[in-house]
Amino acid sequence: MKWFIAFLALTIAGQGAAQSPADEAAIRNIVQNETDTWNKGDAVGYSKDFAANGTFTNIRGQFFTGYDGFLKQHQVIFEGIFKNTTVRQRVISLKFVRPDVAVVETVTAVSGIAQPPTGVAFDEKGRLRTRLLQIVARDNGVWKIVTYHNTDVKPGIPFTEP
Repeated sequence: MKWFIAFLALTIAGQGAAQSPADEAAIRNIVQNETDTWNKGDAVGYSKDFAANGTFTNIRGQFFTGYDGFLKQHQVIFEGIFKNTTVRQRVISLKFVRPDVAVVETVTAVSGIAQPPTGVAFDEKGRLRTRLLQIVARDNGVWKIVTYHNTDVKPGIPFTEP
């Protein structure tokens, strides 16, 4: 009997973590929006899915807190070093750690940068390659990015194309 109760509890717990196709689609739409709005240089559109109290670490290791910090930094880069650039991005992992929290990992390649940021190298095709880790959480039915951590991929490191 104890075995049956333990089995039943584990089964119910596992079912509670199951995600709907709509949840996964909503998260993949966030990634697609990032690509679409980056390629337009649209910082407001790029930031629309960022949580009010989210955290952001960029490829240089700079750390920002909150929607306003995320938006302002993207306004700066879209008017500066990343002006008129294009990004390709592909989800390589999407894992739900709770029904309302998921971890999304993407690989990206940014083309059209005139000069790489200090300490960052281009690949053989002249692109900046990164791995982007985002934690998204559902709040009142809406998925938002709560953590955004981007790191460049150094030359010589194997890379899955976006």
